[in-house]
Amino acid sequence: MNETNKKRISKFLSLVLRHQPEHIGLNLDKNGWAKVNELIEKSKTKHILFSFPELEAIVVTNDKQRFAFNADKTKIRANQGHSLMTIDLQLEAIQPPEFLYHGTVAKFIDSIRTTGLEKRSRQHVHLSEDRDTATKVGSRRGLPIILSIKSLEMHNKGHEFYRSENNVWLTDHVPVAFIEFQ
Repeated sequence: MNETNKKRISKFLSLVLRHQPEHIGLNLDKNGWAKVNELIEKSKTKHILFSFPELEAIVVTNDKQRFAFNADKTKIRANQGHSLMTIDLQLEAIQPPEFLYHGTVAKFIDSIRTTGLEKRSRQHVHLSEDRDTATKVGSRRGLPIILSIKSLEMHNKGHEFYRSENNVWLTDHVPVAFIEFQ
């Protein structure tokens, strides 16, 4: 499978596993898992064709590790980023490091200075453990601005943090008081 096909299928997987399973009539359980065989079959209705080995290659080689299989590889799900509010990823609250980072662009800074970082249509605000990852995230929309989040201080004041399987840190909201702007 060439890189263009991998990217096209990966974007399609993000659509149906994170946002619109109904696009192909896919059933997700309450924890976001879809049956692999059902995903492969129902993807054909949109002329997206791939085999299990090709799907496995996409999951394993995805640079952002967006997807995961269950232990016996009969089910697949997105690791985070769902706009479906009914998904329970079964993450346990844990203590974050002292600082986490968020990559954004200039057009969002005024809003962030007013309301902080909000999850909007997603289940959580996404944060990175390192500046490089936050820079890559922010670069998707233009010249990145990296915000430092006083995550340990937030945690100590009662805010919960979770870490997804692919090491993205998640929280419900980051109030302005905990954001260090460049």
